[in-house]
Amino acid sequence: MMPKTTLSAPPEFLPKLISVLREGYGLRDLRADALAGLTVAIVALPLSMAIAIASGVGPERGLYTAIVGGFLVSALGGSRFQIGGPAGAFIVLVSACVAATGLEGLLLATFLSGFLLMGAGALRLGSYIRFIPYPVTVGFTAGIAVIIFASQLRDLWGLQLSGPEPGELLEKLPVLWAARDSVSLAACAVSAATIAIILAVKRWLPNWPGMLLAVVATSALVAALGAGVETIGTRFGALPSTLPAPALPVISADALWQALPWAASFTLLGAIESLLSAVVADGMTGRHHRSNAELVAQGVANIGSALFGGFCVTGTIARTATNVRAGSHGPVSGMLHALFVLGFMLLAAPLAAFIPLATLAGVLVVVAWNMAEKEELWALIRANRSDAMVVIVTFLLVIFRDLTTGIVVGVALGGAVFIRRMAEAAGIERHEPTLRYDPAEASATDLAICHLRGPYFFGAAARLGSVLDRIADTPKGFAVDFTDVPFIDSSGARAFELLARKTARKGGRLFFTAVNPEVRKLLESHGLRAPHVSYRPDIAAVEAEILGSAPAESHG
Repeated sequence: MMPKTTLSAPPEFLPKLISVLREGYGLRDLRADALAGLTVAIVALPLSMAIAIASGVGPERGLYTAIVGGFLVSALGGSRFQIGGPAGAFIVLVSACVAATGLEGLLLATFLSGFLLMGAGALRLGSYIRFIPYPVTVGFTAGIAVIIFASQLRDLWGLQLSGPEPGELLEKLPVLWAARDSVSLAACAVSAATIAIILAVKRWLPNWPGMLLAVVATSALVAALGAGVETIGTRFGALPSTLPAPALPVISADALWQALPWAASFTLLGAIESLLSAVVADGMTGRHHRSNAELVAQGVANIGSALFGGFCVTGTIARTATNVRAGSHGPVSGMLHALFVLGFMLLAAPLAAFIPLATLAGVLVVVAWNMAEKEELWALIRANRSDAMVVIVTFLLVIFRDLTTGIVVGVALGGAVFIRRMAEAAGIERHEPTLRYDPAEASATDLAICHLRGPYFFGAAARLGSVLDRIADTPKGFAVDFTDVPFIDSSGARAFELLARKTARKGGRLFFTAVNPEVRKLLESHGLRAPHVSYRPDIAAVEAEILGSAPAESHG
């Protein structure tokens, strides 16, 4: 057994594999990882081929992606349990990219996406991607689920189309409806049997590999009965029994120009999906992933996948959760999962030719149903109008526009909602002086006191600025209490700068009390220092100074 060492504050980009090995890795850990890796491989095998076919490429490319990408994600990643490979979330983008640029364009876009992901990790952007609003993630996940389901209707029903199947949903549905007379009862029976077997195994034998059992059972049945159902072999031919030699994608100025927008989309979705998957694993295990190390690993995995003829790699939530539930000890299980898939391709690739496409369509329909997050979607819609607006707009844009637009607009809406709520949380109250004063020497109207509450930033400054302006009509002093102001931005500081000028023109004095050091530093950087404004420790000091009861220590 390897000696154990204690890691304190591990480097941000250190792969979790190194951390696990330094902790000490023995035969018991290897056995646990081998069992988990085999379990995940059984799930990944049919899914990788199904996702590849739905994405408009051959099933072998899904296997290449799972083998090369899955191995690199686990070996280099910042998550202890992450499983990488082809993901259903990419089906729409990949199929659209293939339609627009061809297979070579897809490989180049995947290759470029790898460098963009590495750059995002190197710039430490992983910490910011985690702040995408929850309604946005629920909306785009549910939207992806609908699109995946729609992409499987052709094979689910065995439809025969006269031309290529459109990618856009609004164009796809009329084409599928026009082909309704070509529905194959045999294909419908196979897909229904696939779904039924998966659900039955999940219900009564939850620890068994339902997807693999469904694929084996329906494939054997179709082969035995000779039913006229299209299979992987009849559409794609025999699968290769080994990995191809690595090769660079075709690179030219025109190809780069065409591939770059797709690469950017792959990068954005891949970063979100992989970090979301890592967060799910953290929640299941109590561990913490290294987001920037994870992005770098995803980048290397995408480059490696493209070199071996695969496509987009990302962290996959369902397979990662399966890895955790199967008792994984660490990244070795993900590496072994990739090797188990490779073993299948080396030893049993000819058998894949007998798998019906209706079976794989049934598998993806179950995947789409499970990933839709129906309860979360409904809960957000019922929660409040703001969250409902964000989740519904994101959902509809993903379905009827594209994933990137849905995410960008959803994040913008979520940001606007947050700003409004923060602005509403900010408040201002006017207080009367509490100190006794000599009426012969001073008047209570000589001092106006207001108490700010909440962050004073551009959203709140616009709403509260006019209130402060009206309160500032006082001849001697105007005190602003910052006790409950955690931060202020440049817009808020600018509003106080204008307030200081107005107070000075009227011959009054502006006082700031209980200002924390960070807020004071920003205020002073905008010229809010003596003689324009005086800083005091509390309101009592200002009252004593203005109302003439006692001198106060100057902090200006």
